Amino acid sequence: MATRSAAKAHRSSLKRQTRNRAVKSMTRAQVKKARTTLADDPKSAAAALQLAVSALDRAAKKGVYHRNKAARQKSRLMARLNATAR
Repeated sequence: MATRSAAKAHRSSLKRQTRNRAVKSMTRAQVKKARTTLADDPKSAAAALQLAVSALDRAAKKGVYHRNKAARQKSRLMARLNATAR
């Protein structure tokens, strides 16, 4: 590193990267679980969908996901739920 501040910025970015990776991984897992539940058993998908929406909101609040990305994914999940309800 060229300067002490650059070294500190690099250390901070590595810490953020670790934290963000954990949040992103958990969010992806919840969304995937909601999608598979929707495909397999639409009747009991509401609980899994609620967990996925909560995880997306949390990731957007923490800045891991952009709020529009979280909103788009929530919208698509809800559209799938509504399509299976018909």
